[in-house]
Amino acid sequence: MGSWVDDETANCDLGDARLNRRLGAMLAALGERPGKSLPTAFQDWANTKAAYRFFANENVSEDKILAGHFAASALRVQATDGPILVLQDTTEFSFKRAEPEKIGFTKTSCGRKTKEGRHHQHTICGMLMHASLAVTPEGLPLGLTAAKFWSREKFKGTKALKRKINPTRVPIEQKESMRWLDNLRLSTELIGTPERCIHIGDRESDIYELFCLARELGTNFLVRSCVDRLAEDGETTISRVMAGVEPGGTHLVRFRDAPGRPQQARLSVKFATMVVCPPIGKQKRYEHQLLQIVHAEEIDPPDHRDPLLWKLITNLEVTSFAEAVHKLDCYARRWSIETFFKTLKTGCRIEDIRLTTADRLANCIALACVTAWRISWMTWLRRTGPAIAPTAVFTVTELALLDRTTAAPRPDQTRDIDFYMVAVARLGGHLARRHDPPPGTTVLWRGFSRLADLVIGFDAAEQRGTTSCG
Repeated sequence: MGSWVDDETANCDLGDARLNRRLGAMLAALGERPGKSLPTAFQDWANTKAAYRFFANENVSEDKILAGHFAASALRVQATDGPILVLQDTTEFSFKRAEPEKIGFTKTSCGRKTKEGRHHQHTICGMLMHASLAVTPEGLPLGLTAAKFWSREKFKGTKALKRKINPTRVPIEQKESMRWLDNLRLSTELIGTPERCIHIGDRESDIYELFCLARELGTNFLVRSCVDRLAEDGETTISRVMAGVEPGGTHLVRFRDAPGRPQQARLSVKFATMVVCPPIGKQKRYEHQLLQIVHAEEIDPPDHRDPLLWKLITNLEVTSFAEAVHKLDCYARRWSIETFFKTLKTGCRIEDIRLTTADRLANCIALACVTAWRISWMTWLRRTGPAIAPTAVFTVTELALLDRTTAAPRPDQTRDIDFYMVAVARLGGHLARRHDPPPGTTVLWRGFSRLADLVIGFDAAEQRGTTSCG
């Protein structure tokens, strides 16, 4: 456990050696028991009280906590070859507090109906986090490269604001959308090789300023479009141009719907290169750009779900059907950051933490981000890197305990990283039948929590001289 903790905190400097040591101890404790309450993770009142003081310390911030992890992510990127997908997205954390103003608000929501038949509007207490996650094209998460936390003192609602002012007339620096540009810049600078980066975002990242910044930094982007932008000479739009483009072929994709049932869809794929114009209110400030457009629309969709329709914009080269399909595959990797957020919220149970202020919660979430990344990393490790030695993930004691609690491998099976990751998943409830899908993050964080308890029991027994590990 100490090895990976040292890697993720080596470049952290909180201004005090005691705080640096406390950070490592807290990260190790949360890594052993992901999803447990803070008192359960830290085991006793002394360590729990020290953790509360740590989160409340004015010298501690989320940026300083994550500085070591960012540096470790950059090293992992440098150890790989080929392109790196930098996935950006925003998530919300909701809390119930007697004094919500100490944390802030995220949005308004419709509650139950009043006597007059209108829905009761109320603001939701919470925080937002915008993160960038670096992954390989195969899906292995290498770590966060940027993160921003914030909340709103008073949420007025975007629809109300749009009735007063045209959003396209507001400078990007004055909007929350600036976070997309900030993360793109920070991630590119951290990785150090902008030409390797492909920054991927959903429809919220369809920002013309982002396209311009990517060109300025010499990096790449691939975003899903939500705006039918002006194109060519400014007298037409992207959708009109694409309507006259013949499909380059069909592409079959397989996925799971909301209930988890396997689905497949046949997509008609179009692609074209065209001049994309900035919004009318910004044409004096920004130049036109030559960009590639990829549209993929489902053929004969079923009635029980919405049809698939992806409209992508990129500055990467797309001159053939194969390259268009490759861009679709790259964008499909965006789901990895959704899985990371699920691990952070459902696995680490951030929304159950009872800290009372925004600063303390941000510090705790930043620490949990490293734990959530490690769980995601180990989940994908057995799928994309089976040649890695088990000692890169487990201690000698953990390997010995897993050997004792797991049935002997089959004749065609070796005790590699895949064997031990399945052993941990078994502790979390994975049945490991021959045709079962690979274990996910849920059973793995349960398994690692149980493994930590086994290690504690073994250490206690060994101190009494009643057992040995051999």
